[in-house]
Amino acid sequence: MSNSVCIQGLSKCFGKVKALDGVFLEISEGEKFGIYGADGAGKTTLERILCTLTKPDSGNTDIFGFDLVNDKREIRKIIGFVPSTFSLYLDLSVEENIRFHTNLFGLPFNKNDAMIEPIYRYLAPFSDRLARNLSGGMKQKLALCCALINKPRLLILDEPTTGIDATSRKDIINCLEQINAQFGTTIILSSPYRNEIMMCDRAALIENGKIVRVGKPSEILPPEDVDVRHTNEHLKVENMIEVEGLTKCFGTFTAVNHISFNVRKGEIFGFLGANGAGKTTAIRMLCGLSKPSSGSGRIAGIDLNRNYEEIKFHIGYVSQRDCLPADLTVSENLRLAAGIYGIGRKEANSRIDECLRRLGLADYADRLFGGLPLGWKRRVSFAAALMHDPSVLFLDEPTSGVDVIARKQIWNIIRAVAARGTTIVVVTHNMEEVLWCDRQCIMVDGVIKAMGDLRPKGTSDNSDFYEVFEQVTQTRQ
Repeated sequence: MSNSVCIQGLSKCFGKVKALDGVFLEISEGEKFGIYGADGAGKTTLERILCTLTKPDSGNTDIFGFDLVNDKREIRKIIGFVPSTFSLYLDLSVEENIRFHTNLFGLPFNKNDAMIEPIYRYLAPFSDRLARNLSGGMKQKLALCCALINKPRLLILDEPTTGIDATSRKDIINCLEQINAQFGTTIILSSPYRNEIMMCDRAALIENGKIVRVGKPSEILPPEDVDVRHTNEHLKVENMIEVEGLTKCFGTFTAVNHISFNVRKGEIFGFLGANGAGKTTAIRMLCGLSKPSSGSGRIAGIDLNRNYEEIKFHIGYVSQRDCLPADLTVSENLRLAAGIYGIGRKEANSRIDECLRRLGLADYADRLFGGLPLGWKRRVSFAAALMHDPSVLFLDEPTSGVDVIARKQIWNIIRAVAARGTTIVVVTHNMEEVLWCDRQCIMVDGVIKAMGDLRPKGTSDNSDFYEVFEQVTQTRQ
């Protein structure tokens, strides 16, 4: 079988940072090839170079017989690219975005085209909807559809399913496998999810800009080694979250519809649901960031309706997106968090030292937050959220986009914090992480459809929980 991609000695530096350091790699035509590595290892730089978006400093690369540097116009005609961040036009509708891409290649728009039909069928009911109003999963489906317009021989995807729900993730992976099988399209996929790398024929492990191992995914992936969570009953006496009939409406639209549940002290509570199910709206109400339309709730004994401003002093919140100032150092960000909660200088110094030690951040104390890899940014966000020793910690997809090693480290932190008696609510789309929670709550269209310890008994296989999730959500888009 001939090679579709042949890379010889590829290197790229950004200032003093060597993003790629003499990469050698061959990818066969029609192969599904995964690229795996920690944050900052060089995955995105390598893919952007292969897409001709970034020029290498040295080395040679051949893509289907075309030279990467001298023949980039020809290469762009035969590749498709789905970046990790949504890059289409938010103020255009689904169909307008697709027609824009067909016009770029001088092609007619044919929704029944064999290559785009498997993914377009999910988009068809929303063809008139603006891209900005799509869920995360639908945005990524639109990006994939546009990348397939020119029937690429090589499809490159940079973490295409990060931050989207499990059902949309499965839809996209199924489409990729169908495209590969039917058209022989070569697929290069970088992903932080083990099951996505496992579906590849081969994979490469990249560290510090170098390819250190190539082989079957099972051979190159490091073990995750986080055990299934076993309930710690002696912590489960006092309710720290009590919700009854909580509702939130935006005009005539009901985002959260009369939900009721309790979460106990020291419990790790998994909050699941498809994009748009109402999870974030519910969390915002519980955090005192949005006032309920009706219903009641108490967080650490504080009434949501009467004292929602006071709640903020008893909770910690780690957002899916990094919200800390990029131009402050790690220590400065923690000092800022301490100041916000009115912690005195002497006490703040003690707590900062403790957080730096507990979270392994001591060596990064003087580093700018904006220059840290994603996994380390998550740690700093944890530290900031823990500065005032909250009773309840809300985590909105805390490991979205991080590699398996960083995910393991973050979950070790989550477990340690819960062991000290802190109640933790985790919003996640990762079916592996569901096994590490005491109980799970699945929302569908603003309503809680299932709640309890929903994990299949006697197994640690995340695919089994996906079946539970799919049955509850009924694969709604």
